[in-house]
Amino acid sequence: DANRQISEYKFKLSKAEQDITTLEQNIGRLEGQLARYKNAAENAEKVEDELKAEKRKLQRELRTALDKIEEMEMTNSHLMKRLEKMKANRTALLSQQ
Repeated sequence: DANRQISEYKFKLSKAEQDITTLEQNIGRLEGQLARYKNAAENAEKVEDELKAEKRKLQRELRTALDKIEEMEMTNSHLMKRLEKMKANRTALLSQQ
């Protein structure tokens, strides 16, 4: 009976050692995954920061371009009015002659 218990305990010990080995391998695998995920998250945050900076830069450029367009449209409108006045003056001068 004692031999049976000893062999049973040896079997349980062997099984427990196998379980420990399996769990240690899982821990190693999971730690590797964790390291990869952390690295990927850090890279994603870095890219996100770069994209935000690029977006701010592009928005500044857009505002500058829109301001320039508005200024050019105002200048164009002013010049068109001057041209119309000059044409009207020329027409008036030609009709007086």
